[in-house]
Amino acid sequence: MKKKPKQQEYTYAVARIRFKETKLLSDADLASLLAAKDTDAVMRLLRDKGWGDNADHRPEELLAIEEKKLWDFVAESVDDLSTLNFLLVHHDFHNLKVAVKCITRDSKPDGLWIGNAVEDPEKLYRALKSREYGELPDYLREPAKEAMSAILQTSDGQLCDLIIDKACMEYVYHLGHEDDNEIIRLYCELFVASSDIKIALRSARTHKKLDFIRRSMAACDTLDVEKLSLAAVEGEDAVLTYLGTTEYRAAVDALGVSMSAFEKWCDDYLTAVMKPQKWEPFGIGPIVAYIIARQNELKAVRMILSAKVNNLSESTIKERLRSMYV
Repeated sequence: MKKKPKQQEYTYAVARIRFKETKLLSDADLASLLAAKDTDAVMRLLRDKGWGDNADHRPEELLAIEEKKLWDFVAESVDDLSTLNFLLVHHDFHNLKVAVKCITRDSKPDGLWIGNAVEDPEKLYRALKSREYGELPDYLREPAKEAMSAILQTSDGQLCDLIIDKACMEYVYHLGHEDDNEIIRLYCELFVASSDIKIALRSARTHKKLDFIRRSMAACDTLDVEKLSLAAVEGEDAVLTYLGTTEYRAAVDALGVSMSAFEKWCDDYLTAVMKPQKWEPFGIGPIVAYIIARQNELKAVRMILSAKVNNLSESTIKERLRSMYV
């Protein structure tokens, strides 16, 4: 088990975050962005809030700048970034999927990597291409071997995704269980449980076999994945009925609307649980809460900008907006 930093070691980072929290967008700020006439008006309002770098940018460029600001700030404030790996490792598994598929299809991964991963995706790609699995970190080594073997033998991209996605869920669950911080454990548990729920619903809607469903899901503490798998075979109503017996019963209505509504429910639930961290003076909790709040903020702004570009109605996008941390 990795050595845990003492709570006092986060005092500096928490002090900086207290100031940064005052700059987060509020629900009222989102309402103003949503009411703006067009994309240019939204961008002006964001620049007035300190977004960007005082230059004109396209929406995606602005979002990339703000994402970089977030992680640059975290890197400046936290001595040991590995304590936050649980927030980032899913990017490594995404990049592993990209690498496997590009190598086996003889294509280039240019533009397909996700940044802010734990591992350098180019290094991962080179190791995988030369089959030097020992150069990969432990948590990627076995899923890389299995996924490469599966896609070379079957050419089944879905099977490749299943192998890597399940490995990702299992590793995030492991990271949560090896940590004694309640916030980290909760985040990792919700990550796995929400993934299992989405797998169950997709499987029910596409009439997947029980063996496929069992192979896709990862164990977690708040769901009985065997019961959930059996429910998925029966159909969507059975999945919702089972979930009504769990602590995710409050999400059933959202699931009945759409997968997007469920993802919003998960983000809002996490935000609500994180809010008490505003009053915590020490520990990693306030740092995790701020990162998640900032990521939700970026999601919300991306939705609003997309709505303006595609002329979506305010009511349509309002239903998808997350609750803000401030």
